Amino acid sequence: MLAIFLLASMVILGVTTLAGTITNTIIVAVNLNDKVKGKSLNPSDLILLTLGLSNIAFQFTMTANDFLTILWNELYFSDAVYATFNAMLFLPIFCSFWFTVCLCVYYCLQIVIFTHPFLVRLKLGLSQSVPFFLVTAVFISVVISLPAVWSTYRGPPSANSSGNQSLEIEVPKLSLTYMFSSNIIGCSIPLVLVGISNCLILKSLITNRTATEKAKTQVQSPRTEARERAARTVGCLLLLYVCFYISEILMFVDFFPPNSPGFCICLIVIYIYSPAQSFILIFGSPKLKKAFVNILRLSKKDNEQMQTPKILFIKLRLH
Repeated sequence: MLAIFLLASMVILGVTTLAGTITNTIIVAVNLNDKVKGKSLNPSDLILLTLGLSNIAFQFTMTANDFLTILWNELYFSDAVYATFNAMLFLPIFCSFWFTVCLCVYYCLQIVIFTHPFLVRLKLGLSQSVPFFLVTAVFISVVISLPAVWSTYRGPPSANSSGNQSLEIEVPKLSLTYMFSSNIIGCSIPLVLVGISNCLILKSLITNRTATEKAKTQVQSPRTEARERAARTVGCLLLLYVCFYISEILMFVDFFPPNSPGFCICLIVIYIYSPAQSFILIFGSPKLKKAFVNILRLSKKDNEQMQTPKILFIKLRLH
């Protein structure tokens, strides 16, 4: 049973790593291509670019982490390697969460009409503020990730009996103080901010929809369609965020025993987080969606050309 679980985990991890790498690379490549062509990136494109990069880093780090756990258990659970991998894994996760906050707050400021002077100034200066927010997000993530290196301790050994043999396993763990504080700053606060942004966007859309119905206007303007598309994106990101957050907490507190159905579900949710988020971002951006569809059409066309048999006609000359 254990061998089947490990094999299935490695297969799922490999598939999600491939999917996440491809989709996030598309996000990065499209935006970098615009930059190379001399086009200036707007704030949302800049946030999407950084999100794609952080998700690629998270995908590769998680893949290396889990494969090393399965294939070279003794090396992984050594103090230095375990602490290093924790810090390397937490950094892109926290960055992704805070970058998600930047994207949702950006959409919120674009959609919701504010009257407070500070928010009005912030909305007018988004082009200058977004790079500062992204740098701040990286700084916060680094500050709360590095302490994982020296927040590791060895718990009391647990007995693992196999047949007539009793083997004591001493596994390093993260201190509860660090886990609690990093979870609050790196996960909980971003989740609350994304939730608030989602609520404000929904409230604004409902108010706008009510005003449109009262005016008996049936035709949707491009601005309204863009707002609804942004609202769907933020809502999907919030739902994915909540699922990942709950799964992460359940895994850290060992709520489910290993190899149980609950443990498997949490592991799958964590594995699909990066590719799922990239799909949400791609289909929430007309530019990225168009590029993605063009790539699919191109690959389909090449595949059809390879499968189409070529018939050669030979002319025979009779004497």
